[in-house]
Amino acid sequence: MSGKYAAYPEYQDSGIEWLKEMPTHWKLVRSKHIFKRVQRPVRAEDGIVTAFRDGQVTLRSNRRTEGFTNAAKEIGYQGVRKGDLLVHAMDGFAGAIGVSDSDGKCSPVCSVCMPWSEGSVNTGYFGYLVRQLAVTDFITSLAKGIRERSTEFRFSEFSSLFLAVPPKNEQQKIADFLDHETSKIDTLIAKQEKLIALLKEKRQAVISHAVTKGLNPDAKMKDSGVEWLGEVPEHWVVCCLKHIKGRHKGSFVDGPFGSNLKSEHFVNNGDAYVIESNFATTGTLDSTKLKTISKSHFETISRSETKEGAIIIAKIGARYGMNSVLPALDKKAVVSGNSLSLTVDNERMEVDYCHHLLSHLKNERAMDDGVNVTAQPALSLGQLNNLPFLAPSKEEQREIVQSIEKCNQVTSEMLKKSERLILLSNERKTALISAAVTGKIDVRGWKAT
Repeated sequence: MSGKYAAYPEYQDSGIEWLKEMPTHWKLVRSKHIFKRVQRPVRAEDGIVTAFRDGQVTLRSNRRTEGFTNAAKEIGYQGVRKGDLLVHAMDGFAGAIGVSDSDGKCSPVCSVCMPWSEGSVNTGYFGYLVRQLAVTDFITSLAKGIRERSTEFRFSEFSSLFLAVPPKNEQQKIADFLDHETSKIDTLIAKQEKLIALLKEKRQAVISHAVTKGLNPDAKMKDSGVEWLGEVPEHWVVCCLKHIKGRHKGSFVDGPFGSNLKSEHFVNNGDAYVIESNFATTGTLDSTKLKTISKSHFETISRSETKEGAIIIAKIGARYGMNSVLPALDKKAVVSGNSLSLTVDNERMEVDYCHHLLSHLKNERAMDDGVNVTAQPALSLGQLNNLPFLAPSKEEQREIVQSIEKCNQVTSEMLKKSERLILLSNERKTALISAAVTGKIDVRGWKAT
């Protein structure tokens, strides 16, 4: 830490690898002599308490109501009281350790701990200390020695840990200091996260407006006849996706049937790449990690060939409709069974304009009518052909793409700055907690400002 915080006057060797030197008046005590595991009965009014990976332990309803897996029968659930220390057996290594801010109940995957003697220690201090050991990988290395290939951190592992124990009033001071200082850091991070969300939202709005309304605010408009397109410039052509395809055979193809491309068909250093839908959803492509097939097998599924400049569209799963433009490759390629390949008419259409318009249509859920709902959503090639589409002049498409690129460049720089600030803030937060709970800084004289 910086010179803003003073060190303690005297230190002694703790003999503990993660702690090293500690203030001479601190003690080392095993967790089992400080905390006991409790298993209270559950009350009818108890809501579910969860230990989250960011260290917050609270009622699920305080965070969100969706995205959780609820047990059909709450076997082994246990009562939780405000001030209990919860240690998540499976996610503890990722930081799911902390002090509950609520009464409720939790699943048996958590160890519910409380001091042997009420009021004997400050649980908040130990919440910071034990979680710090988790996020700095000390507990991970400890567990590897206890239980091979396991990432579980149960009470038996927790109870054997040596913990640094300052005097009770000092524990309180450290906890108050960290509550105050980390809250300020969290507020800064939350503001940057909000800014990032707004920047992405604004970027998408700019792109959506450009690809559906153009860049000329004074252009005469007409009704497109499509509800989710609304009015479009009067001189733009409203057509279907099939009308902007290339004119050669195979300009819009799907991947081979599952039986034509199985795991046994993949070979190391093959003659042709297989393009998966994860490229369509991320836009990133590392050719060294692409699966490959032999030249002979490529010939049997060559109807699914795709080339540089094709738009790869995710076909199956929750991200169906997301797309990216395929860059140049040093080998031939086919799309996998979870993807589609669209080659546009280069005389009429700019591929990047088509990519941005397709992304807009995905966001507007315009492709939903073309989805077959079976075991999981899947785009229908036939219905996708009839997806309403817009065709400005090629010159105007080019201007729209250039405008979007400028917008993306500016937004990307701003996003990088915010993401960098979040990274540095989290690093500072981790360093501050570590310094305080290991006695590397003396906060006994600290006062909130």
